[in-house]
Amino acid sequence: MTVSMYDDEPLPQTGGQPDQPTPMTTGKIDEQLTAIQQFYDKCNVFITGGTGFLGKTLIYKLLTSCPGIENIFLLVRSKRGKDIFSRVEEIFDDAMFDKMKQACPKYDHKIRAVAGDCMQPGLGISSSDREVLTENVNIVFHLAATVRFDEKMKTAMQINVKACRDVLDLCHDMKHLKSVIYVSTAYTQCPQSVVDERFYEPPLESEKMIHLTDCVTDGMIEKITPVLLDKWPNTYTFTKAIAEDVVRKNSRGMPVGMFRPGIVIATYQEPVPGWIDNFYGPTGVIAGAGTGVLRTLRADPTKVANMVPVDLCVNGIISSAWDIAERFRTEILPDPEIPIYNFCTEPNNCITWGDFTHTTIKFGSMYPTMKAIWYLCYASNPNIVLHYLSIIFLHYAPAVVCDIIAVLIGRKPRLLRSYKKIHRFMDVIEYFSMREWEFKMDNMNGLWRKLSSADQKLFFFDMRQINWDYFLEQYFCGIRRYLLNDPMETVPQAVVRWNRLYWVHQATKVVVLLLLYKLIMSVWGMMS
Repeated sequence: MTVSMYDDEPLPQTGGQPDQPTPMTTGKIDEQLTAIQQFYDKCNVFITGGTGFLGKTLIYKLLTSCPGIENIFLLVRSKRGKDIFSRVEEIFDDAMFDKMKQACPKYDHKIRAVAGDCMQPGLGISSSDREVLTENVNIVFHLAATVRFDEKMKTAMQINVKACRDVLDLCHDMKHLKSVIYVSTAYTQCPQSVVDERFYEPPLESEKMIHLTDCVTDGMIEKITPVLLDKWPNTYTFTKAIAEDVVRKNSRGMPVGMFRPGIVIATYQEPVPGWIDNFYGPTGVIAGAGTGVLRTLRADPTKVANMVPVDLCVNGIISSAWDIAERFRTEILPDPEIPIYNFCTEPNNCITWGDFTHTTIKFGSMYPTMKAIWYLCYASNPNIVLHYLSIIFLHYAPAVVCDIIAVLIGRKPRLLRSYKKIHRFMDVIEYFSMREWEFKMDNMNGLWRKLSSADQKLFFFDMRQINWDYFLEQYFCGIRRYLLNDPMETVPQAVVRWNRLYWVHQATKVVVLLLLYKLIMSVWGMMS
């Protein structure tokens, strides 16, 4: 049932533009709303994927920078014995919302939970909830997706493709629709070296792929998955490419746009620099290296690391929804080609995987963590032989020794199992860290130029202005604080411990070298 988180307020009717100044989150009255704020004023927003990393950041930004929004409808499913209302409350338990709660204490009256599940036909939405959405919603953000790169094909197709089709079907019935944004990924076209802001031929037509997954058994689809993937590295990029075909074919006559972000990582500015809530992608590399667990990463140090801060990504999504509505409203005959926005690292202001490695080591030494089990010593190894030798001698060998010691002293062996998970993650990221793409961003840069100076400040997303050194410093500190639960106050204590680990590390290297020397001399003596 679609209700407010805490009460049963009546739903407002959709309205037009504001006539009076609107209270801002600071409690002050602005003399004039910006163009984007006017667009969202008195609107109802529907979000899928609101419980995820990107979704939470979007909710935060809408509540704090678009105070005129009437309601935000969140599609939420029950999970692990928790109902939808408990799950929505958990969203706002995150530290990122602390500042918002102080500035906007009545935020909860705008949040409305909608029971649903992307794994179910028609999103699992009841007929009564569907009626509420079709009668009230003006703006739709479809963010929901399974981001597991090794997800089973049937599951990935249901969440990433069929749910996308269901969202668009729902949008077709919305009576006051102003804008729809489907969030894809820059890597849907990873077989291409140059990715333009346009549609490409899908790996397989969406209707045929949907029919195939409906008709074929789970076991059979898993057997043929490698053949289906062809040039795509995993089921995530493959199914998102199929979903783009769904968007192209099912969006006729609607104000729809598609947003393709790069690798989404921590916040640059809002709500606080460096906020992050997951270990995906480069975040796992930094956390693993900072704790002394990860010592090798197969990456080409000369290739660009296409990373984008989540808050800039969200600002781009919010702005593109406004742009879609403006295009649809002002064009005499709507362009049949749906606008696509590539949001990636700018060629004239980027970092390479080599820069990423060196900077991580630098800030790891400045802000060591108390959770470290070894000294930070990792490197990017493009050479596959050196990479696997490093895995054998720097990952598996120490893990075996530590686990044997753990068994002898009566503890549960964990390190070897942990490394198996780490290596699965490393295999996933390897495809992207060993390659480079040229992403065209004409629509994205054109959108930035369309914004007023006030909107550029409020919804900043210009990747050309990123200070990477500052950002990576905040990124490392954010991982330390939010993922490793190690407050910055422990840095002095961690530095002392870090110095001890350094000397243990050096002593271990000397012992290993002496043992190798002794082994070599013994073999030499036997051969002589």
